[in-house]
Amino acid sequence: SRIAPSTSLDLTGLGGGQQIAKAFAVLSVIAFANAFSPLSGFFGSNLQLRQASTSAGMTMKIELPPLPYDYTALEPKIGRQTLTIHHDKHHAKYVAVANQMIEGTEMEKDDCSTVVLKAHKAGNQALFNNAAQAWNHEFYWKCMKPNGGGSIPAALANQIIKDFGSVEAFKAKFAEAGNTAFGSGWAWLSWDGTKLVVDKTIGAGNPMTEGKKPVLTMDVWEHAYYLDYQNLRPTYVTTFLDSLVNWDFVAANFAQVTK
Repeated sequence: SRIAPSTSLDLTGLGGGQQIAKAFAVLSVIAFANAFSPLSGFFGSNLQLRQASTSAGMTMKIELPPLPYDYTALEPKIGRQTLTIHHDKHHAKYVAVANQMIEGTEMEKDDCSTVVLKAHKAGNQALFNNAAQAWNHEFYWKCMKPNGGGSIPAALANQIIKDFGSVEAFKAKFAEAGNTAFGSGWAWLSWDGTKLVVDKTIGAGNPMTEGKKPVLTMDVWEHAYYLDYQNLRPTYVTTFLDSLVNWDFVAANFAQVTK
């Protein structure tokens, strides 16, 4: 489950300095994806990762769905290399480790969100990290689409204006959450039962643990944007809001959680 350094690296059209920067970024992301075998720390103490699908009789309740679009569909906003490594390595590893950790337990047939909440309640940080990251990533992919951004459906836009004053004020607050999440984390738009709220979480954090219902998220872990934006997280955040968000998906989530 390791990525070889020879992973396709397209440096076409880049100057010398840009080539060095992109090559360094690719190798850095690859190194992170390969850094946990055997796994420790974030993933789980001394857990030997195996391909969960090869475990006879293991229930793959937490799944790795394919991306809802082609690996090149978000270019040039998010490149093929980013999506390939992010989905096929990072997301896949969270899914495999979470399934391995619940195998043989009373949670092995639970869906991902249930595992997240049970792990959080039990204080099982390693399981929470992996199950929550599996959930967060599946949700994140759906929050984007090719040629995203644009106008927000009326019912959702009206609620945003009611709760934040204007769409522009909401975007500024959401961008601030993404830009100020220290280190690795997520920005969220959630329904708290009475209104829409913006949160930022660190690591694998998810507003579900506070009883909120997410309708939109943005990944601000470096592996989500570094190959395309290097250290310019604010540029990625602006691009996400203006050109990537799948507002139809967000509006459908909003309609569901406010029934």
